[in-house]
Amino acid sequence: MCLLRTRKNPIAKGFASVYIAIMRGTPVLMLLLLLYYGIFARAGLTPITVAVLTFALNVSAHVAELLRSALEAADKGQAEAARTLGFSAWSTFRLVTLPQVLRIAKPVYQSTIVNLIQWTSVVGYVTITDLTRVINNTASRTMQPLLTIIIGMLIYLALSYIIFGLFALSDKIKAKRRGAAA
Repeated sequence: MCLLRTRKNPIAKGFASVYIAIMRGTPVLMLLLLLYYGIFARAGLTPITVAVLTFALNVSAHVAELLRSALEAADKGQAEAARTLGFSAWSTFRLVTLPQVLRIAKPVYQSTIVNLIQWTSVVGYVTITDLTRVINNTASRTMQPLLTIIIGMLIYLALSYIIFGLFALSDKIKAKRRGAAA
């Protein structure tokens, strides 16, 4: 989608722009309900398949837009210098532009992954037993709604910090590799 959005072809650019606008502007729950109870109601797809498809459609739009904005923020002068030095267009992108784009996009990408984990709390609306449904059922059985909701929030918080930890770990590994190469 990012590639289509950055093309000069007005049809490709228009398609990607409309797709991104619709997917980013539509609540995930409404998209999930539309796909499950509307578009794929008679297709025989499992609820998990429809949920994965829904999240893939939504996240792809968010990631496409964040990559496009990171691409626009990347230093064009460095790419021009690489081309002047004889780098091919692909080598310039791979060795000069892409590392800048990934560095710029990384913080927002981390948040997008955490949001995706949090969005999974809505899959119970299409008959999937998820963490939120388990918490709700446990609260009903134990008559301890406050305690079970707090435990559920702590689980989601732990999952979020695991993601942040994995990104921090990847930063440390890259820093070690740079240190060993120097």
